[in-house]
Amino acid sequence: MLICVTNRKLCRDNFIERINKIAEGKPHAIMLREKDMDRSEYECLALKIKEICNNSNVELIINNNIETATKLGISNIHLSMSALRTNKNRLSQFTNIGASVHSLAEAKEAGELGASYIIAGHIFPTDCKQGVPPRGISFLQEVCHISSIPVFAIGGITSDKKKDIIKTGAKGMCIMSQIMNCTNPIECIDSFEVN
Repeated sequence: MLICVTNRKLCRDNFIERINKIAEGKPHAIMLREKDMDRSEYECLALKIKEICNNSNVELIINNNIETATKLGISNIHLSMSALRTNKNRLSQFTNIGASVHSLAEAKEAGELGASYIIAGHIFPTDCKQGVPPRGISFLQEVCHISSIPVFAIGGITSDKKKDIIKTGAKGMCIMSQIMNCTNPIECIDSFEVN
């Protein structure tokens, strides 16, 4: 399974058109990240992307913005561990609750706090985390081994690494830079299909 994570600052063409193309490629989900936007801007963008996702029958995951997800009736939320800890009693309306984890302890805790999946990273070197050493494939394997919920890998993920990722027991992977920069989003998504 592939989750495409947005970052409009990495996008060199029209962002909404790119999201349309990504949705046409039918990934498992699109996560609207855009951490630097204020709530009203984020909400306007989420409304547009919700329509695109609905039209293509692709899941939309709202990143960290519980109020926007609630207001727009979006049932998928992804949170940092600190946000999951703080808001664990406010999440009953969500069908899917994701958490970003960076250690084995966090992976275990996320499940205990009610997460339905986790994103573990960063696995490989990535420009998004310059100067921070990657945790590596062995870390991903350990997280998959101890986790009772699905695990997705993030960080420096390219299609040539997909088989190694799936061998760890991961349910899937997340891509951001590659999907925001590629020439053809549909071909990019297809390249992550695991046979």
